[in-house]
Amino acid sequence: MALDSPKLHKVLDDIESGVLQLPDFQREWKWDDQRIRELIATVTLDYPLGVVMTLETGGKKPFRPRTLTGAESSRSVTPDLLLLDGQQRLTSLFQALHIDRPVRTVDERNRELERWYYVDIARAVGSSTDRDEAIVSVPAERMLRSNFARTVELDLSSRTLECRAGHFPLNIVFDGDEVTAWQREFVLMNDANWNLWAQFQQSILHNIQSFQIPMIKLAATTTKDAVCSVFERVNTGGVPLNVFELLTATYAGDSDFEDANGDYYRLPDVWQDIKKGLATSYPVFGRLEQSIEDGLSSSDFLQAVTLVCTWERKQERSATAVSCKRRDLLNLPLRDFIRIAPRVAEAFEWVGAFLGEQFIVRQNDLPYRTQLVPMAAVRAILGERTDEPDNRDLLTRWYWCGVLGEMYGGATESRFTRDVEQLVARAAGDESLVPDTIVEAAFLADRLDTLTTRNSAAYKGIYALLVKQGAIDWFHAEGPLSAGALLQHAVDVRQVFPKSWLARNLPGESRGNSIVNKTPLSYRASKSLIGAPSAYLQLLARETGTRREWFDDVIATHVIDPSALHANDFYAFYFDRSARLVELVNDAMGKRTVFRDASDR
Repeated sequence: MALDSPKLHKVLDDIESGVLQLPDFQREWKWDDQRIRELIATVTLDYPLGVVMTLETGGKKPFRPRTLTGAESSRSVTPDLLLLDGQQRLTSLFQALHIDRPVRTVDERNRELERWYYVDIARAVGSSTDRDEAIVSVPAERMLRSNFARTVELDLSSRTLECRAGHFPLNIVFDGDEVTAWQREFVLMNDANWNLWAQFQQSILHNIQSFQIPMIKLAATTTKDAVCSVFERVNTGGVPLNVFELLTATYAGDSDFEDANGDYYRLPDVWQDIKKGLATSYPVFGRLEQSIEDGLSSSDFLQAVTLVCTWERKQERSATAVSCKRRDLLNLPLRDFIRIAPRVAEAFEWVGAFLGEQFIVRQNDLPYRTQLVPMAAVRAILGERTDEPDNRDLLTRWYWCGVLGEMYGGATESRFTRDVEQLVARAAGDESLVPDTIVEAAFLADRLDTLTTRNSAAYKGIYALLVKQGAIDWFHAEGPLSAGALLQHAVDVRQVFPKSWLARNLPGESRGNSIVNKTPLSYRASKSLIGAPSAYLQLLARETGTRREWFDDVIATHVIDPSALHANDFYAFYFDRSARLVELVNDAMGKRTVFRDASDR
């Protein structure tokens, strides 16, 4: 790392020539008019502007470069430096002080503007506290108007008019010939202008023309992981850098994969096609009309690809560990991504079908998105062997242990790697190996009391298990709920003992919000859940044309004792159903529930 202090003029020349460019992961420039004027005022006062940070390229393209806004004519140049921090400041100065066209910016309401920037000479040579007011911006036509544009307040549409108004155009500040010509006309207009110009030249022009930019230069050998970390820590825009964006720029800069037309590899387009295919077939992965990152994200996909890649390298002894940390993603070669990505996309399709079999078909009902990453990696590695009965049972048990044991709620990267290696090894024939997620998972019986919202994976898991074990809707009672019926009939969790009934009859009973008092029912069925259960059950039986004893069988498919509902006995219902749900959890996890007290068994 080196520290330099080039003059502003040199930095702006480097931007224009393409010597200094941006890595393509940088966001677009867009500073508003006021911030640009304040920035210019800072330069005229020779106040510190802040350090900018660059990365030396060594004549190569570690990331696909792009020019700063306004310097597009230098796109074909291979840059010497990539700007990591300082884009907004340097682009603003480049456009306002260096190029001969108005700056395209926005006002305080984010309305687009085109502006030229000037210094009011008389104001500028006065008190430095008035410097912000001395920096003036005018529209592209170089006129300020008032009275609904009928009155011209300031006309700077020619050099003569500029000189007459005493407004110096900042876009010529580094052009010596233009400055001299402007000065000549200005001082010849009025004898008093000689002294005014001398003060302006000394206190304003000199500050701009000699202004230095503190610049940190990172060596070309700096790793991508370090670049990503540095960018996140120092970037003044305050927006964290996404690994996907960094890889996009890295892959785009790989000339080995340019096509005959010179087009680079477009990772976002590839991801969009993959996500579109997944989301179209499986809504659980998200909805494209909202955002490409809604639901299953690009980072999830990259992690799965990297898990497969590092697993393969470990088998070849070219890597020591299976991993998907940020540095592993950043070091994922494009050729490996191209090779593995189609398999991982197919693996996620398999995961989507698996989730459907568990009756998890909507994004809001997905307990853990993160748990899908190792599952897809395992499928990509094992292929059709995951469909063998023993392996299918293993993956199903592992999945439900992860959900009901709430194992994927914290840091997950180390669990990803262990799950992938252990599941693959067990599927390959190591009968003595039980994956850690299965061993460590535990469900406490009294956890049922606190499962009250979808914020909990176990809450969503029990909801799905109730559907999976054969629950029949209380209005559309033609048969067990199917994956399609969940969507068609707007099935959701509904309270068995209604909130209003509990408030009247058992005030203060908080367990009414527990998953124990909720069950999957259609929107239409929920409209009848009014008053005491004994009353609304009779109404539902009539609405469906079902005899009471037969309708009791429908109720029982929700692991509910109908007699407790007919008696309006909340406590009998709650304790009986809690025990039944515990057994449902036990069956899914393949292990016994943990009780805090032996008397609770």
